[in-house]
Amino acid sequence: MIAARTILAAAFFLSTAQVAHATIYKCVDAQGRITYTNDRSLARSCRVLNPDQPISSIPPPQQRSAGARPPPAGAGPANFPRVSPGTQKARDQTRRQVLEAELEAEERSLLEARAQLNAQADTASPEGGSEADLAARLRPFQDRVALHLRNIEALRREIGSLK
Repeated sequence: MIAARTILAAAFFLSTAQVAHATIYKCVDAQGRITYTNDRSLARSCRVLNPDQPISSIPPPQQRSAGARPPPAGAGPANFPRVSPGTQKARDQTRRQVLEAELEAEERSLLEARAQLNAQADTASPEGGSEADLAARLRPFQDRVALHLRNIEALRREIGSLK
């Protein structure tokens, strides 16, 4: 019985694959743009493609000729705008101060999140509900603590990478 169902299902799927067959036309317009279509009404000045021929929708890379335009002047690293060392040092110092302020705020938030987690853990007794209910209720508080820990770690890495 199972083999008959399998054969019937395979026959159904194989028969539906025939419906997807269509004639494909390759059209080139006056500007040289190539369009593929299966709509006969749009297929003016088009040729029918061989069904066995593979069709790629990714255009080939354009070849640069020897007379191609060079990159514009001023775009190279030699002409790239420079910042004076004093200005850069001031920017780095400002960035360090901002990151340290963020780190302090994140550490305060971590302490608050831990306090909330501990308060929830203390008020929740397993006798009042199941362990799964307790874990589900504590999960958002644990997630908040983990988020603050990840943020603190990222800020410390960022501060450590400064010059």
